[in-house]
Amino acid sequence: MDNKIIDYIKNELIVGSESIHIDANEDLLGGGLVDSLGMMKLVNFIEKEFELKIPAQDMVIENFMTVACISNYLKSKAE
Repeated sequence: MDNKIIDYIKNELIVGSESIHIDANEDLLGGGLVDSLGMMKLVNFIEKEFELKIPAQDMVIENFMTVACISNYLKSKAE
């Protein structure tokens, strides 16, 4: 799951990302890897890729700060 999300970020949201390493615990917004528009694109990708609708009340920084946070959120929704 982490690799799918990281690959999407590297391939779709970051220009010239071939040499960039993204750790699952790296702050996506605070680290400047993803901006607010990129975050919305990422949420859209996650909804399509993992076939779920993310309710507005779940769109908080705690769920999307890092790839690990996103994975934990998705795992909690699968339970």
